[in-house]
Amino acid sequence: MTTQLPPGMHIETVDEKIMTLNVGPQHPGSGHMRLIIKVDGDYIVSCDPDPGYVHRGEEKMAEYRNYIQNIPHLERPVIHDSSNILYPYCLSVEELLGIEVPERAKYIRVIAAELNRCIYILYWLAIYGIFMGHSTMFMWPAGDRELFIDLLEAMSGARVTHAYLVPGGVRNDLPSNFEERCLRQVEYFEKRLKEYEAVFYQNPLLKARTEGSGILSKTDAIRLGTTGSVLRASGVDFDVRKKEPYDVYENLDFQSIVMKEGDSYARSRVPYLEMFESCRIIKDALRKMPKSGSVRTKLKPNPKGGNDEVYRRIESGRGAVGYYIVSNNRPEPYRVKISVGSFRNLICMPYLLKGEKLGNMPAVYWGLNYWPVEADR
Repeated sequence: MTTQLPPGMHIETVDEKIMTLNVGPQHPGSGHMRLIIKVDGDYIVSCDPDPGYVHRGEEKMAEYRNYIQNIPHLERPVIHDSSNILYPYCLSVEELLGIEVPERAKYIRVIAAELNRCIYILYWLAIYGIFMGHSTMFMWPAGDRELFIDLLEAMSGARVTHAYLVPGGVRNDLPSNFEERCLRQVEYFEKRLKEYEAVFYQNPLLKARTEGSGILSKTDAIRLGTTGSVLRASGVDFDVRKKEPYDVYENLDFQSIVMKEGDSYARSRVPYLEMFESCRIIKDALRKMPKSGSVRTKLKPNPKGGNDEVYRRIESGRGAVGYYIVSNNRPEPYRVKISVGSFRNLICMPYLLKGEKLGNMPAVYWGLNYWPVEADR
């Protein structure tokens, strides 16, 4: 006897060889995001990222606060790179309101942004070390972050979210003797960075798990719209600081780090090498910065933008971060749209994980430089 199914229903054939795994959102390795992974034995058949668990409505909140009140909450999606998530917002507001930033403030903003970039990369690298079962590469980066956290605390008075960059410049000038202290700690960190090479990057176990894994070709990196270290690890020389320089980056001496392999090892190595360049930028900015002068343009109370729109972007620790702001003659923006590197790099995750061994999943996933809170914003 054949049983007739109701209209619209069907029987799904289940392959008994395929197992579905949920990685996250509580799993500490997924960073508040779920990965729905189907495996056939040790091999990944498909990966379906499921973001949104830490969405907090940043863009909508920005419509109910004026241009200055938006500063503290907009840095929350990336609390360990707060200067870089605020940087394009400040540039956008300055263009909307016609604000000219003092020269000394431009250099100070670059120094703060590069210090924060190192703080973010070291945090990312510490988690990468744990993913690889390398506890030393958790403890070393986590400890070395304090060098930069202390410097930003001296600049802003806060250790985590600094709210230091504001439209018109920075909140306050550098403390006395900051230049000497900053130079001393950056030069010490450069020596520490060189030790990472032998301990981690030349480790045969790391190379065995990452070389030739999750290869993203140059063509696919462009086609999928990746950005930041993911894009440059696939041989595409694009860094917003070089291609679309903002503030004083065009006056500073640094190189864009590019690798051609496009595998997990290259994607893990590019951010590491970029910290050397950040140190070069900081030292060069300290030399070229005016020794005195204003650090902030004084704004009128509740400044209003005209009927205008603007888009500005910068290079953050995760790639290009941009703000699209629409103004309508009010102290509050009419619309704020944030384009973040994490969400763009998420797109290639299913593509890279398909066919990989399950054991390689952490290396491929975290090498994409994805920060779930920024992507959800």
